[in-house]
Amino acid sequence: MPAKRDWRADPFRVAVALGESTTAGGTATARERTWVSRLAGLINEAQIQPVKMLNHGIGANVISTRSAHYEESGKPSAMERYEKHVIAHKPDLVFISYGLNDARAGTPVGQFIEDLRHVVLDVKARTGAVVVIVNAYFMTGFDRYDPFRHGSVVSFMGYNAAEQRLAQECDVLYADAWDAEGMAPWVIDPDGVHANDLGHQLIANRIFEVLAKNCSCLAERAREARKGFKPWRDESVLKKLY
Repeated sequence: MPAKRDWRADPFRVAVALGESTTAGGTATARERTWVSRLAGLINEAQIQPVKMLNHGIGANVISTRSAHYEESGKPSAMERYEKHVIAHKPDLVFISYGLNDARAGTPVGQFIEDLRHVVLDVKARTGAVVVIVNAYFMTGFDRYDPFRHGSVVSFMGYNAAEQRLAQECDVLYADAWDAEGMAPWVIDPDGVHANDLGHQLIANRIFEVLAKNCSCLAERAREARKGFKPWRDESVLKKLY
């Protein structure tokens, strides 16, 4: 078998999540139930040294000043703020989660990808971090909230396919939050846009799965536990049944 690429062998120290309202927390019922906080917990269960997780999501945020309906968006845009909100913290793990608001605003996907590419490549080059592109989440209320009512299932799928290709092009990881939610309406808040607590859990699980399959540092606690391993299964009971 070909050797498996290991994206990170040393424990993650500082992680930054850059994104929109669902990254910020959306309608999660508590801070610890957001996908960012849940993901930090999963990472800390896997590695001995805890990671410092910074949540830099902003509601109604878009990728750049040239995004459609930028004036009505939550400012500053990703391109305006990523140096201060990401690079300045010297992270070794970065989640870049955009697409939902730009798709809803009607930003052309090609333009969006150009701006996202700039952010991804600059963050990667200047931090050396493991970068994960998190795609546009599933939602149901496409016809709500002027002027952000231009999205659809079809446009979101187009955005996400483009983001997946970009991840391959930029040699970064890709987490498919849309697929993790399974287009299940019961994982979406009644507002029709944000993940509910269950949706946040699914997103966190999917991102952790991507990290765990690609970063050996997340096997650290499992390796240490195995050193003092004591058998805990009593198979004699089962053997008596046969």
